Amino acid sequence: MIADWSSDQRSFKSASWGKTMMWIFLVSDTFIFSCFLISYMTVRMSTTVPWPNPSEIFALDIGGRKIPLILIAIMTFDLITSSGTMAMAVNFAYARERRKAAIMMLVTAFFGALFVGMQAFEWTKLIEEGVRPWANPFGAAQFGSSFFMITGFHGFHVSVGVIFLLIIARVVWRGDYDQGRRGFFTSRRGRYEIVEIMGLYWHFVDLVWVFIFAFFYLW
Repeated sequence: MIADWSSDQRSFKSASWGKTMMWIFLVSDTFIFSCFLISYMTVRMSTTVPWPNPSEIFALDIGGRKIPLILIAIMTFDLITSSGTMAMAVNFAYARERRKAAIMMLVTAFFGALFVGMQAFEWTKLIEEGVRPWANPFGAAQFGSSFFMITGFHGFHVSVGVIFLLIIARVVWRGDYDQGRRGFFTSRRGRYEIVEIMGLYWHFVDLVWVFIFAFFYLW
């Protein structure tokens, strides 16, 4: 039994501080997003007013034809593609190919910024059509509050991720981790592991979007 306890202790100590903290943050964030989605399902199933049809309300008018969910499909493809470029950045970072790692992080940040831009366009379109957090001309009033709260909270996560991607990409490009230069926030010497930690966050943001896409746009 003592040997088992000792092995657990060693397993815990082998995890880096940064990676452990990121996992704790992601678990706590999972609870928040779960509460949002469960609340959304509860509201939608309990309301007696018809819920807007996602295929109609999220359709785009292109060439005189309404194409349902086309923007959402592009946003989803954009975010999934960014997961691939982030994974490439992590591989390049551990291979000490800092220029390639930085470029892949910048590409990931570009896809993230593009996603936020398309989300802003989607918000603008709905606001112009009269959807508000407290009102919805297409049906249940709770639709607006649920939509703006859930997609806004996710969009905030993507925006924060883009900012940190740009910061870390700059540090990697300069070669701070090869030179042992001290960090700005912690004044400690950084390691390429930070790219992997950033990747954990980014993949989490992408995974959450898959659930939002399934629950909000396909249901």
